[in-house]
Amino acid sequence: MSANHPPFTTLISVTQLRALQTSGAPLMVFDCSFDLAQPAAGRALFNDSHIADAVFADLNEDLSTHGPRFADCAVNGGRHPLPKREAFAQWLGQIGFHNGMQAVVYDRHGMNYCGRLWWMLKWLGHEAVAVLDGGWQAWLAAGGAVESGASRARAASHCVVHAPLLDFVDAAMVQAQLGRATQTVLDARAPARFRGEVEPFDPVAGHLPGALNRSYNQNIGEDGLLKPAEMLRAEFAALLGDRKAATVVHHCGSGVSAIPNILAMQVAGLGNSALFAGSWSEWCSDPQRPVAKG
Repeated sequence: MSANHPPFTTLISVTQLRALQTSGAPLMVFDCSFDLAQPAAGRALFNDSHIADAVFADLNEDLSTHGPRFADCAVNGGRHPLPKREAFAQWLGQIGFHNGMQAVVYDRHGMNYCGRLWWMLKWLGHEAVAVLDGGWQAWLAAGGAVESGASRARAASHCVVHAPLLDFVDAAMVQAQLGRATQTVLDARAPARFRGEVEPFDPVAGHLPGALNRSYNQNIGEDGLLKPAEMLRAEFAALLGDRKAATVVHHCGSGVSAIPNILAMQVAGLGNSALFAGSWSEWCSDPQRPVAKG
């Protein structure tokens, strides 16, 4: 980004994005819409209508190792393993993204799935990435330009891997710290899943012993935007009690919906916190690991 356009690193408003588009600053907008129950639905929604000049990023094919693009390069377990950073950077370069660009990510699902790409770019060492506050719904409400069909072809570029700005922990690391004051596990799944009453995706129901629960959608206000920083700070303070924000490790079902809590803590001024990337799907794959319910 140029000196005239400092990077957006957490949130960007519809108004700010429209101004950025008009300015001609290096920019790539990513549509990360997805549906866990219907994996093809995200691309269908994108093809039907999306922010003008946006690129589609599929959770399974582009942001985890399910597709052939990232075969044999997973760096963690669980239902949505991360690809190696170098392989991810190569894909970004192939679609025309480079380190001098501002990335803006959005979806149609309460800023849930787009958080994955926000986090992955931070993990790649790319600072200039922001979530569109209010997502697709806010863009439509403001009369933002839209188009349909596949995204336009772009010339390949080069994306360089830098030191990670955010990082993850694995199941062994989480287990080694379980029950210690140096680690506070924060589970972003819905309360019924956390309590072990239902489990729609994984073979075992329950949660990590000692974990706290804050569903990712609690970060969104009635207006569809992320809650104000002061409100988020107060809510996290009430949840954490005397636990330090720096000890928080975020987790969910497969490392995706935990990320809105990471973003919200950053917006609240509580600093960076770690992601348990494999999350519950990795944890419960080993029957020797402890499980709590209730």
